[in-house]
Amino acid sequence: PRRVEKPWGWELVWAEAEQYVGKLLFVRAGQALSLQYHNRKDETIYVHSGRILFEMQEGSALTQRELTAGQAVRVTPPTIHRMTALEDSDVFEVSTPETDDVVRLEDRYGRR
Repeated sequence: PRRVEKPWGWELVWAEAEQYVGKLLFVRAGQALSLQYHNRKDETIYVHSGRILFEMQEGSALTQRELTAGQAVRVTPPTIHRMTALEDSDVFEVSTPETDDVVRLEDRYGRR
């Protein structure tokens, strides 16, 4: 496993294979990942602990819903999405291996 520091917390990459990647994301309360989409990457997130506000494109609208421990959501390309931690949260992400396939639309930390 390898830990990668992020402005919103950190990620622990615990599985890397030719067809999938598994990560544990720790998102600090009040912090958010980018509003983003992927061209190829297909991912499923599972909230292990904490609470997140998950924004996801549905049709032409960006909807919001709170996810708590035990809830999961799948994000297929090119769905626009973002997660914001309402409290310190541990989130598992399993995805296809295209980890560099991120198109950021908004980012509070100035990343492109």
